[in-house]
Amino acid sequence: MPSALGMIETLGFIGTAEAADAMVKAASVTIAKYESIGAGYTTTLIHGDVGAVQAAIEAGRAAAKRVGETIIAVHIIPNLSKQVETIIFNRP
Repeated sequence: MPSALGMIETLGFIGTAEAADAMVKAASVTIAKYESIGAGYTTTLIHGDVGAVQAAIEAGRAAAKRVGETIIAVHIIPNLSKQVETIIFNRP
């Protein structure tokens, strides 16, 4: 089954926490990485099969909006290449 990478970036930690919680509850995904990139921007990366990642990202987007946080970006990469995965997660 192809794996996918989902990313959601918010302005504010509360939205990030709410989105992450909603994503793992909505579908069978794992939080692969969390990045605080400065100035209040945070990005959460999730990993799972394509359908689960799509469902989780939509749930995360809705949850972050519910608490009033600004959604900066949402993106899904279906069928993630192992080379890209190695670069993003610094895996040998």
